[in-house]
Amino acid sequence: MTGLGKPNRTKLGRYLDNKGISATWLAQKSGITRNTINKLVNKQKNYEPNLATIKKLMKAINSEIDGKKKPSDFFDI
Repeated sequence: MTGLGKPNRTKLGRYLDNKGISATWLAQKSGITRNTINKLVNKQKNYEPNLATIKKLMKAINSEIDGKKKPSDFFDI
C-alpha cells in the first residue's frame, strides 16, 4: 500500500493511504496540480490551502470516494 512508513503524513495523506488512492489520481480528479497535492498530503511548513483548493479537493473526494467527508476531517479549520 502506498504511504506506508512515510513520516509526516497529514490527515489527508493518511486517508488516501488507507483507501489505496494515489496523489496522481486525486490530482486528475480534482484539477489540483500534483505539486499542490504533495503539499496537502505531506506536512509542509507554512502551507495552507486556499478555499478554492479545498473546494476542489472535497468535490473530488465526495463525488468519487466518500460522500460524507467534510473539510474539517482533513484540515484544522
